Amino acid sequence: QVQLVESGGGLVQAGGSLRLSCAASGRTFSSYAMGWFRQASGKEREFVGGLSRSGSGATHYYADSVKGRFTISRDNAKNTVSLQMNSLKPEDTAVYYCAAKYDGSWSGFVFKTRDEYDYWGQGTQVTVSN
Repeated sequence: QVQLVESGGGLVQAGGSLRLSCAASGRTFSSYAMGWFRQASGKEREFVGGLSRSGSGATHYYADSVKGRFTISRDNAKNTVSLQMNSLKPEDTAVYYCAAKYDGSWSGFVFKTRDEYDYWGQGTQVTVSN
């Protein structure tokens, strides 16, 4: 069982930056592939970016809408994964969710769909103003 807790959300002006963090419980954090999703009001939850489990080459994958602006990183010593968001736009406004999936395959795969993830955080609100 893994529990995830996001933090770092808030209100920022367009063009600004925010760094979201996700703290995970458990002793095998490095064995989990991690992902970030977001859900804007009235819309479906969408994939933002993901990171493969440790030991498999640290593969990243990002949605086209955030590529070049957002970066995911992990610190296994602290059981945290972060989402650095730069050049924020009003359309980035959403609740952001951290997700985890145990990956024992060492494949280096990045999971991109909601159904593939086993554990979710409660979400943190990000609001980007004009």
